Amino acid sequence: DATPDLYWLQLVENQHKTSMKNKHERLFEGIKLEENQTLLNRIYTQLYIIEGESEGVNEEHEVLQMEKTARTQDTPIYCNDIFKQGCEEKDEIKTVLTKGIAGIGKTVSVQKFILDWTEGKANQDVDFMFVLPFRELNLIKDHQYSLHRLLLDFHPELQDLDSKIYEECKVVFIFDGLDESRITLMFSDDEKVCDVNESSSVGVLMSNLIRGELLPSALIWITSRPAAANQIPSKYINRVTEIQGFNDPQKEKYFRKRISDRHQADKIIEHIKRSRSLHIMCHIPVFCWISATVFQNLLKQDDSAEIPQTLTEMYIHFLLTQINMRNQKYDERNPEKLLKSNRDVIVKLAELAFKQLMKGNVMFHEEDLNESGIDVTDASVYSGICTEIFKEESVIHQRKVYCFIHLSFQEFLAGLYMFYCYVVKNEESINLFLTKEYTTGTGKTPVSLYDLLKSAVDKSLQSKNGHLDLFLQFLLGVSLESNQRLLQDLLTCTVNSSGTITRIRHYIKTKIKADEHLSADRCISLFLCLLEMEDQTLEIQEFVKSKNHSENKLSLAHCLTIAYMHQISEKELDEIDLKKYNTDADRRVISAVVDCIKA
Repeated sequence: DATPDLYWLQLVENQHKTSMKNKHERLFEGIKLEENQTLLNRIYTQLYIIEGESEGVNEEHEVLQMEKTARTQDTPIYCNDIFKQGCEEKDEIKTVLTKGIAGIGKTVSVQKFILDWTEGKANQDVDFMFVLPFRELNLIKDHQYSLHRLLLDFHPELQDLDSKIYEECKVVFIFDGLDESRITLMFSDDEKVCDVNESSSVGVLMSNLIRGELLPSALIWITSRPAAANQIPSKYINRVTEIQGFNDPQKEKYFRKRISDRHQADKIIEHIKRSRSLHIMCHIPVFCWISATVFQNLLKQDDSAEIPQTLTEMYIHFLLTQINMRNQKYDERNPEKLLKSNRDVIVKLAELAFKQLMKGNVMFHEEDLNESGIDVTDASVYSGICTEIFKEESVIHQRKVYCFIHLSFQEFLAGLYMFYCYVVKNEESINLFLTKEYTTGTGKTPVSLYDLLKSAVDKSLQSKNGHLDLFLQFLLGVSLESNQRLLQDLLTCTVNSSGTITRIRHYIKTKIKADEHLSADRCISLFLCLLEMEDQTLEIQEFVKSKNHSENKLSLAHCLTIAYMHQISEKELDEIDLKKYNTDADRRVISAVVDCIKA
């Protein structure tokens, strides 16, 4: 009799939904402490998501979508509708890849998608949703599992279910954060797994799920930063979407939801609108959160406080704000003094951030902390800044793992650490980072700041997945004397860097103009480095009219870069007639570029 089975299945489904609702209904802004919990439904602001083509998955840079003025031709997709077929689509949408830069809201979109399902608001034809974040799968990448066993570890409430249920029910697998993956995905026919009870490595299980060999009826949603999205061959992806973050009304809506004091919210929105660069960066939700935290603190102290203008400045202020907030109970409000008293622990955290970034790690175990001299049982780790900057998560096997509040903050601290090593002459750490041509060998001749920064530029350009892009921007940003002054109590002394900054700007401009093989990713990353060093002098016209680009050829990389740079340029651009160029770019990109430039 199937009735008891059906009853039992319904019971497990309900338990599963309750468990998923409890896990995803709260948004932790910063560390997972009770006071930092916000009900996701209260603060969630709809994100701008568009559909892209599945061909050429990796052709657009992380930040290209910043402030795309011409959005009229894009039809936004709500995150609950990602598996719904369009009017002209005949085939079922089985596998969706959603791209988006760091902090744009990929994980929060996953959370909202699940929460709406558990609350009966969307996707009610789905029986089970399984979330397998890559950062957690990394912890077991060398273990052997069957799919059924793996799912029991993540979702213990399934333990009394027969494994055949996966094929009989409608299930969605969500693989969040492909860019954080340290698992090799193999798409050859060598290792096929078709049975949910067959054991294999985690990488082989994932690959077979994505290819449709294992549970061919399952729906799959993968999220990734754009630079890493090309790890999955496009033939296995039915739909590519891109989260473009907040558009202008959504930015404002976020701040009004986040800041209950209307007068303060008005003031902050006004500040952001006044600064073109901040206004653009606020399309990234995590940047909105950091901005709101910094502004609330700055305006509390001084209504006319100078507002940070670059990414590095904002993150430095965020660091100071967190130290300040955490130390108020000790009646010590001077951020500089606080920086000094917290110096040891910040440097240790920055060292951890740097070492783990170089290894590609975003989650760490206790032994990783010990390696950087951080004792997790030491109370000092939980006072000061660390409780805000760190969060610990219990995942598989209830083993504690640690990570920074956001990957971009790890990248900021890593950049800060490298500059700190230069200031305090920590040659050993610098030599570990430098490319061979720059290392000092004996260590007798100290490395110059120029060589350190130049080596960082070169290393970043060699990275296939762009994992050093933000690190480089922060390292260059921290090197500015104005930013050094903000951090002087941490750095112990400041370095005269203006001459070096001028030289490195020149080196970056030369790279942009001379290297015809640079992808759009790399071009834009270098432009952003110039902006981080407060260099606004490089006109787009100068870039386009450079003698190295023939009169009739404008590559895809340069098209995208021009479109992007137009968005962050403070000055009006002369119109550029792209029709005269024989471009490699497809028509869609060209028309977007023309729209951008004429907007």
